[in-house]
Amino acid sequence: MANWTRREFLRDGVLLPAAAAVLADVPVYGTERTVAARKVGANDRIHVAVIGFHGQGRAHLSGFARLADCEVTAICDVDSSLADMGMKIVEDAQKKRPKYYQDLRKLLEDKDVDVVTIATPNHWHALAAIWAIQAGKDVYVEKPVSHNVWEGRRIVDFARKYQKIVQTGTQSRSNEGMRELIDYILSGKIGTVYLARGLCYKRRPSIGPRTETPVPPGVDYNLWLGPAPEKPITRRRFHYDWHWFWDYGNGDLGNQGIHEMDKARWGLGQHALCRAVLSIGGRFGYEDAGETANTQVCWYDYGTQQLIFEVRGLPTDHPKDAPAAFHVKKQNWVGNIWYGTEGIAVSNSYAVGAVFTPQGELVRKFSGGGNHYQNFIKAVRSRRHTDLNADIEEGHLSSALCHLGNISYRLGKAQDPQAPVEGSTREMQETVQEMLRHLQDNGARVQGLFRVGPRLTFDPTRERFPNYEEANRLLTRDYRKPFVVPERA
Repeated sequence: MANWTRREFLRDGVLLPAAAAVLADVPVYGTERTVAARKVGANDRIHVAVIGFHGQGRAHLSGFARLADCEVTAICDVDSSLADMGMKIVEDAQKKRPKYYQDLRKLLEDKDVDVVTIATPNHWHALAAIWAIQAGKDVYVEKPVSHNVWEGRRIVDFARKYQKIVQTGTQSRSNEGMRELIDYILSGKIGTVYLARGLCYKRRPSIGPRTETPVPPGVDYNLWLGPAPEKPITRRRFHYDWHWFWDYGNGDLGNQGIHEMDKARWGLGQHALCRAVLSIGGRFGYEDAGETANTQVCWYDYGTQQLIFEVRGLPTDHPKDAPAAFHVKKQNWVGNIWYGTEGIAVSNSYAVGAVFTPQGELVRKFSGGGNHYQNFIKAVRSRRHTDLNADIEEGHLSSALCHLGNISYRLGKAQDPQAPVEGSTREMQETVQEMLRHLQDNGARVQGLFRVGPRLTFDPTRERFPNYEEANRLLTRDYRKPFVVPERA
């Protein structure tokens, strides 16, 4: 797989020359040295630290604290106003309060910590994971594992070099119902699978107009920004709405969508990135401070297979190809459909799915949960990354597909919605027409806002776009010192 350093990107003229001065230096913290890990005996409890617990991190706090062989000994968040809440969650679960840190660098110096879980905003995932590996910790990192393609591959490199266990937070991979469904698909029981659809129909209302707002009390904004450029806050809600800004998030494609992207690729049996990508969409239905698309279709070329991903942020119904058993009237329909020559498989849950004949007759149902946190701890004890249900390389590949879709979208230009989309397939064209009908049903203005990205050829081995420097620049970012992702493991 690709092993390009940022210096090689610079050498090849892929990055802007102005970035060279910033990227040439080694960051202040954690690049060259590693810290010896605490030796954990077979009967010792694993000491866990949770970084970021305003959102999904709360599930980490209670989830690991409730495992019999774990103890949450430390928590960390740049928002000190959350400290008491975080410590109470842990105390309620394990009857013992953890230590609190505001700066993750101080936490990583804590030699009593064995593993770190990361549930920060996306732009911190890769750097926090790499620094934790360098500090001798095993890592559980939330999805997407990266903010861009280049840094995702760096986590894999560091995990392998230092033989650390790194789990991705795509918990569907630990649910028995989903594992059995995917095994059924991969066994050939729905025939040859030629298309997978990932679907993120999730209502996302306006986040309000662009307005400069003060840093919330208790937040160390320099630490919150980390690798991102220093800019004022231009959204009303500080927490969560960062998802819709390119500097910090990846839109719903890389938010909720990464779960479905991961399952779509898993069901195709693909263990590499695509050969080409094309994305279409826009931010429709309202004008607000958000930058990312709220409606988007991405097409990924896998040769004899294709993956089509849809994001719909306006009210919608079930997908047209979902069998009657999966017809639901609600704001959200999040899941997958896999198309085989002898049937289709459908899931709209992390743990439930079913298989149907081409005529829509039910063949078999699948259901059953699992404990993704326990799977991680099992691998921490065995020291075998192959024991992980969602190893970091799987997380990198699925996250990278989301990033590739966003790169095509960001390079796109406004186009007449009725004009054919060059370089796409019949299935993609039909999906775009369904998207336009969905927008029409919502009374959304489309003309002038309909953005069509270029069809980008991609080299999945080198993880680069051949002969497309503008696209290659978006495979990485300019890192703000000292929060710089190291070039090499």
